[in-house]
Amino acid sequence: MAILRKIVVQDFRNITLAEMSFSPNINCISGNNGEGKTNLMDAIWYLSMTKSALSSSDRYSFRYGTDAFAISGTYDMPLGTRSTFSIKVSSDGTKKLRRDDKPYKRISEHIGEIPIVMVSPSDGAMVNDSGEERRRFVNNVLSQLDSAYLSSMQQYNRLLQERNSLLKERDPDPGLLDVLDVRMDSFARTITQRRLSFISELSPVVSQYYTLLSGGKEKVEVALATDLGAERTLLDILSRSREKDKVLGYTSSGVHRDDLLFMMDGHNIRRGGSQGQQKTFLVSLKMAQYEIMKKQYGYAPILLLDDVFDKLDLTRTSNLLKMVAGHDFGQIFLTDSNKVRLQGIVDNITSDRAYFEAVGGNYTKL
Repeated sequence: MAILRKIVVQDFRNITLAEMSFSPNINCISGNNGEGKTNLMDAIWYLSMTKSALSSSDRYSFRYGTDAFAISGTYDMPLGTRSTFSIKVSSDGTKKLRRDDKPYKRISEHIGEIPIVMVSPSDGAMVNDSGEERRRFVNNVLSQLDSAYLSSMQQYNRLLQERNSLLKERDPDPGLLDVLDVRMDSFARTITQRRLSFISELSPVVSQYYTLLSGGKEKVEVALATDLGAERTLLDILSRSREKDKVLGYTSSGVHRDDLLFMMDGHNIRRGGSQGQQKTFLVSLKMAQYEIMKKQYGYAPILLLDDVFDKLDLTRTSNLLKMVAGHDFGQIFLTDSNKVRLQGIVDNITSDRAYFEAVGGNYTKL
């Protein structure tokens, strides 16, 4: 498995400069709100995914008054080697990524090298906000697992942007629209098939984790809501909706409109689940993601548990930590505002742990 041994963060969010070494097992970061606990987690995520987990734009990641940030991490890799990954991002949009000081030809080549899963309070948006949040979850997982999926998504999104630009013209060229529709259809087939396969594997594992965490009798499941399927292709859909799309000025149907359905006892969990049930479901969703990624990679991803006490009560949190501290799990990073509570739970689980305290973007090992 990949183990983050050391990280150096410069001018990232509220972090001026931080250099830290970690335990290969559990690493606990405590501190008051706004001191930088989540920012450190985001820096670790950034090294795996080359983007922030907290915002869709890099402009929110620069420390105030700076025009660039840099993150580097030294990892023990699965085959017994050690590698250092570094990324530097400038305000002009330049992003430079290196492995052992050798630049990548394409940044997308890095996705999946350091598998990672993050549980955070912002996961609530997947229940309460638009389908975009749920699609982002699917894309983040499958981009790590399947380079062909990532490539198909990139190509599809590029063609979608071209089609939307064309639809905004007064009299779009029908021949060019035909060409774009055919090319988008081929990528949409790959995307849809992979999503359906993933969801069919994911749903029963979510149900298992939900029962382990809560002991509840509710039946939970995940399904994919899509316009595409065995009998409907994107080409058919785009052909039928073309006139409407020309009026709207954008593409109204396609895999970019897919959604996940989170169900409890046959009802949408947003309407039928209590706040506690929703939080438990979301943690179960991420743990199921972890299980599937571990199975496909053959080793455990890095696990980030950000403010998990905000999501679960003490009993369910203890159940979760006992579960993840087992031998089947890899390196874990855990944050909480209550240092005493954090130590009280973790000390009872394992002696192989490290504690840090965050104050104003600075981190002290305790």
